[in-house]
Amino acid sequence: MEIKDILLKNEFHFKKQLGQNFITEVSLLRAVVRDSEVTSDDVVVEIGTGAGTLTAAISDSAKEVFTFDVDTTLKPILEETLAGRENITCIFKDILKMSDAEFVEIVGDREFKVVANIPYYITTPLIMRFIESDLKVKSITVMVQEEVADRLVARPNTEDYGAITLAVALRGVAKKTRTVDKRMFHPIPKVDSAVVHIAIDDSRYTYKDKKTLVNLMHAGFRMRRKTLVNNIQASFPAISKEVAKSILTDCGFSETIRGEVLGVSEYILIADKIYDLLS
Repeated sequence: MEIKDILLKNEFHFKKQLGQNFITEVSLLRAVVRDSEVTSDDVVVEIGTGAGTLTAAISDSAKEVFTFDVDTTLKPILEETLAGRENITCIFKDILKMSDAEFVEIVGDREFKVVANIPYYITTPLIMRFIESDLKVKSITVMVQEEVADRLVARPNTEDYGAITLAVALRGVAKKTRTVDKRMFHPIPKVDSAVVHIAIDDSRYTYKDKKTLVNLMHAGFRMRRKTLVNNIQASFPAISKEVAKSILTDCGFSETIRGEVLGVSEYILIADKIYDLLS
């Protein structure tokens, strides 16, 4: 039975407030799984179970799948679409409201890959939920609004470059694997999407203090029209404007430089100076 028929039979109503757009094209589902590089050795965490179409495709390749959704009205649909798949565990909880400890209780303290067709309205917080955590995430593969995908893979000193670009680049390498026509979804959203794969590699950079670095990266884009000196002063009250200027010049940067022109390595250089000063 087609997914649309199963939804109709169960009198399912799409909820706009949850940003529900389900993938129905089988070739696309398989392509997303290929992009995620999931193998039979992998534990996968899926965010946004929906009608279970992507969940089923993941389960064909993965060792085990933990899929999260907040919409409990999907239960009877998933009982049908995921019937007989013993490697899938459905959890009806909001992963954004779960602590790392609660997450580990469900998934276990082990490595996993994230695969998700993310509702547009929670894209950034959901990606950051895993990027900034200490959970053992190996990769993140997400279907997102195309303009968000452009931000995730942007280069310094471009319009799309921002704090989330930096956060992702600190943890790994992001690449846009494919664009997806909006007509591949049901119901059809207003914009096209794209798939982004983020390969996590924590060995790429070393730095003195994560909290200081993350604070600085957020500061760099807090007020884009302001110079980095002003943003440092606003985010680190113990540092005066003159000291902020000297930190930048000591690192070899102009005191009028803006945050959007710097890459991860440059932010680490500045953050280490700030940490030494405040310590």
